[in-house]
Amino acid sequence: MSKDTGGPAFPRTQWPNETGMTLRDYFAAKASEKDIEYWMPKGYTETVIQRDHNGKCYETRQVATWTREQSRYRYADAMLKAREA
Repeated sequence: MSKDTGGPAFPRTQWPNETGMTLRDYFAAKASEKDIEYWMPKGYTETVIQRDHNGKCYETRQVATWTREQSRYRYADAMLKAREA
């Protein structure tokens, strides 16, 4: 694996072959909405066309879903880097 994952988040000595969640995954899962927005590329939005309950179409702009998940891992990578210092 090319990325440093920080090792297991909850190491178990009973089952050494069971790796479970990595520390990187744990940090990514714990990122708050404010953290996600901070690590999001600025200005990256997509236009979504939706219908209201009357069937009328309207456009909304929202951040792409895949970018939100990527920003979680940018946050997690920063947390792992901070542990090195």
